[in-house]
Amino acid sequence: MAIEFTVDNAGIATLTINRPDRMNALDQVHYAELSRLWIEVRDNPAIRCAIITGTGDKSFCAGADIKEVLGDKIALHDLWQTQKQPLLNRGLEIWKPVIAAVNGYCLGGGMTLLLSTDIRIAATGATFAVGEVKRGIVAGMGGTQRLIRQVTHARAMEMLLTGDSIDATTAEHWGLINRVVPETDLMRTAQDFALRIAGNAPLAVRATKELALRARDMSLADGMRTEQMMNTLLQNTSSDMQEGRAAFLEKRPPRFTGA
Repeated sequence: MAIEFTVDNAGIATLTINRPDRMNALDQVHYAELSRLWIEVRDNPAIRCAIITGTGDKSFCAGADIKEVLGDKIALHDLWQTQKQPLLNRGLEIWKPVIAAVNGYCLGGGMTLLLSTDIRIAATGATFAVGEVKRGIVAGMGGTQRLIRQVTHARAMEMLLTGDSIDATTAEHWGLINRVVPETDLMRTAQDFALRIAGNAPLAVRATKELALRARDMSLADGMRTEQMMNTLLQNTSSDMQEGRAAFLEKRPPRFTGA
C-alpha cells in the first residue's frame, strides 16, 4: 500500500503518502487506506500526535487522482453515506493534534487535507492551490467551508474563484501555514512540534483542541461555560492533572499517561 504508517516511542504517528509517480495524488483505493489509518490515529491510545506528509520533494498531495477519480459516476444513494470511509477533511473527529509537513505541491484535495490539520510547516518551494473551478467542480471535502474560516474573505475568494496558486511565503503571510523552512529542515521541524505536543498531558491536549474547534460554532458565553466544565472534569478525575501538579512542585519533568 502506498501510504506508509509508523508510530514511534513518543506516541507520534507519521502518515506518508507514497505515490511520487502520481504527485502523491489519491485514487479510491488510497482514500480508503487513508481513512483506515486516520481511524487508527483516532482510536489507538498509544498515539498522542500525528504528522501527515508526502514522499519526495515535489508534492505533498495533489489531491484526487484526476485520471482515475474525476469523471467517475457516483451512485445517488452514496450522497447520503456521510460516514462512509471517513477522512480528516471529510469530517472525521480526531482530537489528537495533526501536523502537516508540506514538501511541495499542495493542491485540491491536498489543500483540503491541509485545512483540516492543526499546525502546518512548509518547505520553501511549497505551492498551494484550490484549482477545482478549472476542472468544472468545486473544492470539496471542506475546501469552500474551511478556507473562508481560516484566512480573510478576500484572500479565500481569490484562491477559490481563480484557482490560482500561491507560494509558501504568501501562504505564511496569509496565515495559512505556521512557518516556512528549508526542505532539509521540514521533517525535523514537524517532529519538534510533535514531540513538544506529545510531552503534554494527552487528555488536556485533546480537550484543548476540541474546545478551540467547537468555539467557532458557539457563543463566547457558551464556549467559556464549556471550557469551565471541561477543566472541572479534568481536575476532578484525571491522574495526569495530579501528576502535572506534583511535577511542578518537585521541579521535574511530568510523566503523563493519558489517564
